[in-house]
Amino acid sequence: MLLPPHDATWMWRVLCVVALMIKPFFLRLRIEGRERVPHQGGCVYAINHTAGPDYVIVGYTSPRQVFYMAKAEIFAFHPLLAGLVRSAGAFPVQRGKADTQAVDQAVKMVAAGSVVGMFPEGTRSRNGQLQRGKTGVARIAMKGGVPIVPVVVINSEPVLRDFKKLQARPQVTVRFGAPIAPVGDADDPEAVRRLTSTIMLAMAEMLPADRRGYYTDVRQVHAADRQEFAAPEQTDRGWHTT
Repeated sequence: MLLPPHDATWMWRVLCVVALMIKPFFLRLRIEGRERVPHQGGCVYAINHTAGPDYVIVGYTSPRQVFYMAKAEIFAFHPLLAGLVRSAGAFPVQRGKADTQAVDQAVKMVAAGSVVGMFPEGTRSRNGQLQRGKTGVARIAMKGGVPIVPVVVINSEPVLRDFKKLQARPQVTVRFGAPIAPVGDADDPEAVRRLTSTIMLAMAEMLPADRRGYYTDVRQVHAADRQEFAAPEQTDRGWHTT
């Protein structure tokens, strides 16, 4: 039985108890590598983003409380609701725009010793395969001076779908990888992209081969990274950075 994290707020502890009670109705769970998560100090979870309730599953299986970004509108609705949502492990972000305030908040949180959960793919993968990672996770870890823990959730897509159809509970696996040091300068785009690829390739290694997607071929990944930062005279066309 999983116990609430030692650093959890009261609301997080309540949610952990609720999750423990309802879990048997939704899924069978296998957890690997929890011991790899640093016992103290800040870090960033880099989590794959499928069509399943990944943020809930990772939050439940994590040995530490995880703070996620949530839509700013939720916090503006009512002060009491805002307090509850914050206690449940969320902080506001303006969706659909470059929210530097949310990034700064994430940096402050990890620097202060919290665990922030992020989805480097940016959007949910419709087929469950890894998409090219965006650089936000690497930048936050670099600025905060904290490690990145790659986390993958496998086969979470059927959890809610099968529950609605009263089908057998799916077997879901959560894997926590070895922490990755935030090597490089956050103001150097090339260094940030290199760290992003390191993170994503570590996630890919933890996934079944048919879910590695963009990161199936390591050589192609590195070639694309080099092409992204090639000098104009060395390439036929520009390369859009993310």
